[in-house]
Amino acid sequence: MNWFRCEGHSDFVLTLHIQPGAKRTEPAGLHGDAMKIKLAAAPVEGKANLALLKYLADCFEVPRHQVVLKQGEKSRRKVVIIKQSKHSPDSLFEI
Repeated sequence: MNWFRCEGHSDFVLTLHIQPGAKRTEPAGLHGDAMKIKLAAAPVEGKANLALLKYLADCFEVPRHQVVLKQGEKSRRKVVIIKQSKHSPDSLFEI
């Protein structure tokens, strides 16, 4: 199973495994069927979720409102939708 899938023409659904509290924010390869992302933000009061969404918006070069947390608000495993991206996840994150 791939860690992302395309929905429609330019929307992507990403399955992610998040490691909050890291030294810096960066992708860290695959974790099972999910892309592992290390986040510098702490998992306190939603700060890690906001940092993740901002990081993904920057990576995909889309406005923040086009990045939606679909599942996993209080879990390390998250499903995120990137809307209307010109970039494919496999072109941004080398495995």
